[in-house]
Amino acid sequence: MTTRTSLRPQLAFGLVLAVVAVAMVRITQYHWREGTVIIGGALLLAAGLRAVLPPEWTGLLGIRRRAWDVGTYVTFGLLMLAVALTITGGPLTVG
Repeated sequence: MTTRTSLRPQLAFGLVLAVVAVAMVRITQYHWREGTVIIGGALLLAAGLRAVLPPEWTGLLGIRRRAWDVGTYVTFGLLMLAVALTITGGPLTVG
């Protein structure tokens, strides 16, 4: 007997990873601030998906209780945005 595994539970996680991949491309192109903002957005996207999707569709986004996961994703997403939008100058500034 064979078991078929569905990829549906991992689609939300895959979407978040795709956004992070775009961010990493921007960071490697020396647009670190823009890439960091995109990563913050990916974390907020993860929070939104975790909040609205049923548990059987969250895949790797659902690690703990829903409220804890959403709170953690929102907190880290907002912190990433705050860092990216408030840092000025520094050794990574280009041009």
